[in-house]
Amino acid sequence: MMKKYSSTTLFLFVALVSFAQPKFDAWNEFAKTKFEPKYYEKLGEYLFYPSFPETLKALEGKEITVEGFYVPFAPEEGNYIILSKYPMSQCFFCGGGGPESIAEVSFKGTVPKFQVDDLITIKGKLKLNASDIEHVNFILEEAVLVKK
Repeated sequence: MMKKYSSTTLFLFVALVSFAQPKFDAWNEFAKTKFEPKYYEKLGEYLFYPSFPETLKALEGKEITVEGFYVPFAPEEGNYIILSKYPMSQCFFCGGGGPESIAEVSFKGTVPKFQVDDLITIKGKLKLNASDIEHVNFILEEAVLVKK
């Protein structure tokens, strides 16, 4: 015979289970990437090349959600924006953030308009980039704006 539980008991169980699950944090996952400097002949300088951990490789092609700050470092005519873990004054381009602290976001439709340092939440399919120096290492494709 199956035991019946009240809706309150079931709610508490679901709440406890969801609190027990660690919340996915894309920036923490990105930070597990190791970077190695390699000489890039075309530019005549050293660039940092990523070595992605297996846990991050397993997320490639899957939909993830990332919250971050809009920084205006993508070309105006481009179909993508740059999202940063940190506000512009501390980001990879202006401050002390590393390459693991930025993501490129390509939207499904029209690119929404943002102001510098808008804190936004984006959902998109993760693409890892280890070789194309025209783009950053972490890319969200087919992205949609979740929260502005």
